[in-house]
Amino acid sequence: MDKQLFIDEIMRLRIEKNAVILAHYYTDSEVQDIADYVGDSLVLAKWAAKTDADIIVMCGVNFMGETCKILCPKKKVLVLDLNAGCSLADSCEATKLQTFMNEHPGYKVVSYVNTTAAVKALSDVVVTSSNAVKVVESYPKDEKLIFGPDKNLGTYINELTGRDMLLWNGGCHVHSSFTVEEVCSLKRAHPNAEILVHPECPKKIQELADKLGSTADLLKYTQTTSSTEFIVATEAGVIHKMREAMPNKVYYSVGNVCDYMRLNTLEKLYQALATEQPEIIIDEELSSMALKPIEKMLSLS
Repeated sequence: MDKQLFIDEIMRLRIEKNAVILAHYYTDSEVQDIADYVGDSLVLAKWAAKTDADIIVMCGVNFMGETCKILCPKKKVLVLDLNAGCSLADSCEATKLQTFMNEHPGYKVVSYVNTTAAVKALSDVVVTSSNAVKVVESYPKDEKLIFGPDKNLGTYINELTGRDMLLWNGGCHVHSSFTVEEVCSLKRAHPNAEILVHPECPKKIQELADKLGSTADLLKYTQTTSSTEFIVATEAGVIHKMREAMPNKVYYSVGNVCDYMRLNTLEKLYQALATEQPEIIIDEELSSMALKPIEKMLSLS
């Protein structure tokens, strides 16, 4: 089946089955173009929570599908490939987090959305890079907090809020692999370009930024600044939406893509809708426990 036939069948099945297609900014451009909604983790969670569709198809990585299922336990939630994991989520196992919590009694856990349902269930609140600072600042200054799993993001939040949260030593394999040499090489080649950096990047990359912020923040910035050239130090998939919104501007990717996100394809999207598999299933008790910190995040956003 060629690309257009996949698109036609996806459109037909979406209507026939009352399905909504959600896609993260980091997925392939073809997947983003056919989705009903494209966004970061926070926006996708909000759309999932309010949809009246019978089936939610999450084009992203598996923890995003879990989040949708937790928010919509009565709906069928599909992902495109169960192998689409997340190195950041994998860096924090629930059993190890529980041990760490036992070693630090009296601490509440602020967990990044890039975590498994089991880790969310241990958390007091969940955050995304878009709302992390706001959520952390909702706690009293003397509140004892553990933040995980992204150490780079946690360092960034500590600096902005003046907190001293205990940080889990986890990271995203894409953002952590950016180097100063790569960014500076692009800057030398394009001296007028502004450097856009996601806070999952190491601090030495953050220090090079003209704009430091979440995926959604960086996208918005390209639309509101007078600058016309950008070096983009986050997953390259977001450049598709940047170009779509501001086609007359120029974007240079530092080069890294998430292999997990690239497992989302039009063919797999068609297969998921046709077979209604793979489906995300979560234990009801675990789902109920994980829902509380997600709802707390949404109430603060």
